[in-house]
Amino acid sequence: MSQMARNASLSGFPELLPQERMIEQHVIDSLRKSFELHGFASIETRAVETVEQLLRKGEIDKEVYAVSRLQADEGAAEAALALHFDLTVPFSRYVVENAGYLAFPFRRYQIQKAWRGERPQEGRAREFTQADFDVVGDGVLPFRHDVEIVLLAVEALSALPIPEFRIRVNNRKLAEGFYRGLGLEDTPGVLRSIDKLEKIGPDAVARLLSEELGASEKQAQAALALAQISSADLDFVRQVRALCEQHGVQNDLLEEGLEELSSVLSAAMGRAPGTVLADLSIARGLDYYTGTVIETVLVGHEALGSICSGGRYDALARKGNRTFPGVGLSIGVSRLLARILSQQLATASRSVPTAVYIALTSDQDWAAAQDLAVTLRSRGIATEVAVAAEKFGKQIKFADRRGIPFVWFLNQEGGHEVKDIRSGEQVPADPESWLPPAEDLHVLVQPN
Repeated sequence: MSQMARNASLSGFPELLPQERMIEQHVIDSLRKSFELHGFASIETRAVETVEQLLRKGEIDKEVYAVSRLQADEGAAEAALALHFDLTVPFSRYVVENAGYLAFPFRRYQIQKAWRGERPQEGRAREFTQADFDVVGDGVLPFRHDVEIVLLAVEALSALPIPEFRIRVNNRKLAEGFYRGLGLEDTPGVLRSIDKLEKIGPDAVARLLSEELGASEKQAQAALALAQISSADLDFVRQVRALCEQHGVQNDLLEEGLEELSSVLSAAMGRAPGTVLADLSIARGLDYYTGTVIETVLVGHEALGSICSGGRYDALARKGNRTFPGVGLSIGVSRLLARILSQQLATASRSVPTAVYIALTSDQDWAAAQDLAVTLRSRGIATEVAVAAEKFGKQIKFADRRGIPFVWFLNQEGGHEVKDIRSGEQVPADPESWLPPAEDLHVLVQPN
């Protein structure tokens, strides 16, 4: 039974059974391999930040977990601390504090826990793992990194045991330029309203634009019409130009955004046709995004929400007059894992790393069995040794129950035999040369 189907003793803080943890480790190892193949270096930031640092971007203070000692020193002034709710804000601090030690553009990935006091549901836990990858520049960061990040997302997600996915891309410059061309100057406010489109629908968004931002009905409908444009090829350019002509919109920022979004789509069409879509409804509510914005959904699992999101930020990190523009994405490892487990989208070949279980003929063989285990382990074969010379049938049953494929026997003459307990085949074996088949050497995680 999946962990997600069991009742957790503390809601929102999931724990995994060994076989489930194997799948999570496979996902993390696969992502790490993808990131490192592209030259991204791993970092880890502390779990706590000052409350001031955490809350300077966005508005999620109700979800932040504060951290304090049960018995603080009386009269001692201490900065208010909290657990980080994502990895982006800690990373921006990390870049500023370590700028003198980093080579720019700095390519980083980070796979860590985060904490957020949300109402627990599938895909949303209070303690969860994210995998972030970013490229950060010093002063400037060429746009080509935006394209690179999207292509890496395609590659990294394609290697995971998950269903088909769609990466939906927009550009804030395009949207903001269009809104300004319409006469809507509070572009962050318009974007925050458009970001709610899938949750509350177009009529409610139109009311928000009218009541909160003073948009006319014509302006509101034009903003909604832009958000309805979507295509898996460059046809979105034609649709945007037609809408601009209809409403008399001309704006240099819009033109810049159109060009950038076209570059992303062109590259993706060559590498992964149909996987990346231009979707002008994607807004990303946080104000620090300045260009490319991205959300990703699993086909057939859209209700799960975005599994990989982020974008371009030109001023998230600052140090005096120095700015560190960046572009990056965050993959929701725990969100993906929740769906993989609940829908049994993937299976681990066994629940333990062990490939060989050394049985004992007599208790006097235990020392020799330990020496044999050392030999096998030195050759990369995960091995366990029985602790007592019980009946062979009982020892084999123990190995079988844990999914261990091979049982090794030492005979009185010093010979060795190994038994594949699935087929029953038992053959002589040399500890210095025997290897299990490649598919049995390590735990395999495969999509169902």
